[in-house]
Amino acid sequence: MTLRRSIVVLGIAALLGAGGCTRAEPAAEGGGLDEVASVTKDDALHARLPEQVRAKGFLRLVTDASYAPMEYFAADGRTIIGFEPDLAVALGQVLGVRTEMVMGSFSTALDDVGAGVYDGVLSSMTDTEERRAKADFVNYLSTGTSILVQRGNPGSITELADLCGRSAATEQGTFQEEMLIRLRTECGDRGLTIRSVATNADVLVELRTGRVAAVLQDYPPASFVATDERTSAFFQLASDHQYERVLFGIAVAKDNTALRDCLRDALQRLIDSGVYADLLARWELSASRVPAAMVNGA
Repeated sequence: MTLRRSIVVLGIAALLGAGGCTRAEPAAEGGGLDEVASVTKDDALHARLPEQVRAKGFLRLVTDASYAPMEYFAADGRTIIGFEPDLAVALGQVLGVRTEMVMGSFSTALDDVGAGVYDGVLSSMTDTEERRAKADFVNYLSTGTSILVQRGNPGSITELADLCGRSAATEQGTFQEEMLIRLRTECGDRGLTIRSVATNADVLVELRTGRVAAVLQDYPPASFVATDERTSAFFQLASDHQYERVLFGIAVAKDNTALRDCLRDALQRLIDSGVYADLLARWELSASRVPAAMVNGA
């Protein structure tokens, strides 16, 4: 277990005990990673950045830091750590700017980016056709959805259909919320009670306290809490199956094509150099790699 993964465990334990953190404040910038120590600035990419980004010297990326190992608060309750903050640091080094991960609301993140509050969303956001109406996505990860249940699986849940007639929780505005809404239609008269809450930390509390029979999560965070020694006593995967494999993307306003293309090309440089693979390995996410940087899945 790496040092950073150990810090994750402390963060999860604190979130489960406190019922989630909802502070909206900037977090300290990451850095000092061995994996990105050799990453150098690409002057050509830096010159292609939007003038306002070059002038201020940093990118502000909004995130909901309650989704270990993707992004979450360290033990200090302020610093956002995880795979995506590490990726942000590496992208910033290629582009020659600092990156700031800022805690915000997942459900309003796209609107905030469109309004110019943030430069982009880096928060395990699924690239969907509906969201592409508001933003373009620089794709950096591929994964599916898992069913997470209480340890021992008291409801004997093994597949999505087993959720009919029960209750399930999910984070507001997520792809998993859309999945549950679709499933409720398929359940017919049996119904399905959906509890949509503000953060993933709140989702885990709903399950741990037995208020719901299951939760839907992307496979990386679901697998993490089901296998980590500090949380595996409370949670397990209902099965090894991953539903509806999708792409994650950094969301950028549709009219900000210059920044979008710079982020795509910076990610491709990280892929070509091996830094991307190293970061995936650090967070045990190698199975979710993408072979090349893409925009909107192409």
